[in-house]
Order: sequence, then C-alpha cells, then structure tokens
Amino acid sequence: MNEVMVKVENLRKTFREQEVLKGINCEFLRGKTYAVIGNNGSGKSVFFKCVCGFLTPTAGQVTVGGKQIGKDVDFPESIGLLIEHPGFMQQMSAFKNLRLMAGIRGQITDEQIKEVIRKVGLDPSSKKAVDKYSMGMKQRLGIAQAIMEAPELLILDEPFNGLDKGGVEEIRALLMEWKEKGKTILLTSHNSEDITLLADHVWEMDAGKMTRVK
Repeated sequence: MNEVMVKVENLRKTFREQEVLKGINCEFLRGKTYAVIGNNGSGKSVFFKCVCGFLTPTAGQVTVGGKQIGKDVDFPESIGLLIEHPGFMQQMSAFKNLRLMAGIRGQITDEQIKEVIRKVGLDPSSKKAVDKYSMGMKQRLGIAQAIMEAPELLILDEPFNGLDKGGVEEIRALLMEWKEKGKTILLTSHNSEDITLLADHVWEMDAGKMTRVK
C-alpha cells in the first residue's frame, strides 16, 4: 500500500472577505509526481504556501509525513521549495548564497553544494554576483537551493519559468532523476508537455477548489 506523504483536509484560506481556498481535500503519495494546474489567481501558490507552513489555514489541516503542520511541526521536516521568485543575497555568488542557507541545518558539505550547482547547469567556481544573473540563471539557482539537502518533498511553483529550451530539458531530466529516487514532487506549469512527461497525477485548481483530472 502506498504511503501518503501529504494529506490535505477541508483546507480553507480567507484573506479579509475573499475566500481563496474553498474546502480542499486531497492526498499525495510518497514517490509520485503531481501537477497542479489552473489559471493565474486560481489559488495554486496559496495552496502550496499552506502545505509548506508559510501560511496558516483559516480552517482545515495539512499533514506532511504524518505530522500536522502548525501543530506537530511549524514546517515539514524534509522539504525543498521554489515558490514565486527565489530570495537570494544579491551581491553574493551562487556558491556563497547556498553555503549560507545550508549553514542553517549543517547537513551538507561545500563539495555537495558545488555538485548541486553543477547539476542545474551553473558554475560553482564563478564569483559573479546573483544580481548579475539572468532570470533563467536565478531560476536554476532556485532549483539548486530546493534540492540541495535531498528533501523527501519538493514543491516547485513554475520551475521552468525563464529557462530556454535547453534549460527546460536539463531541469526536466533532473526532476525525472529525483522522481526515480522516490521523492515526492508537487509542481505547477503552464506547459502541457511538462505535465505529460513528469506528472503521475494531475489536479486542477479553479476558483479555490481542486479536482483530480488524471
């Protein structure tokens, strides 16, 4: 029997008078890749932020790895994130940015950081400041940040934004590799090819409600 990695029960989120999430119920199994599709403003990013503990639900609950977010733990214990624009120290290099972030948990070595930078197609020895990066390079670095500690759960909001055709193919291959390692991946993409190639299951968000379509 497949293990449930993420369980969402009657999830609601209201901002002032606007209910953005309207009683969502869903499960995501360990080792599977899920795409959440929907128009801009449908609630996808808010949903992801509730799953990872960045936003507190108005009602309902989210359980990740058997632990309720906001009750048992504040944030999932093994998670990598790319939601909206990655936040980096703009005057620092890619390596220095990731080393700074990795220092919080102290789980990985400098060599492991350099390896993950190479995996996303960047040069770990480059001294170039992140503020000189193109959008696509920043996106690659954001993905490196998400995967660098080998989390069990990856949440990627439009991971292919800003990437050229070659970059899209590289990151798709990287995510396929991650999937083969048994990681759970939740992602959004406006490209149907991304969904077809990567997703085991597809959920559609529409006006704050989610339905499974594959």
